[in-house]
Amino acid sequence: MTLLGFLILLVVAAFAGALGQAIAGYSFGGCLMSIVIGFIGAWVGVWLANTLGLPEFLPIVIDGQPFPLVWAVIGSALLALVFGLLFRRRAY
Repeated sequence: MTLLGFLILLVVAAFAGALGQAIAGYSFGGCLMSIVIGFIGAWVGVWLANTLGLPEFLPIVIDGQPFPLVWAVIGSALLALVFGLLFRRRAY
């Protein structure tokens, strides 16, 4: 993978993570956390799709590597929702 392809992949993962966090209603930081949530969300989303036998929607090909955008957003939203429920601040 080239440097430009890697940078584009980071931008797409940040977009997926930010959109997933916005859907879930929880935010965990800036751009770096959006990238992390986007990558982990892509993994969770693809695993969930394969488990349920669902097809891959809207894959984006970056340097010959497909990135499942729809499943990344869905996985990011689920991941942000779980993290938000586990780590939200509680009022005493």
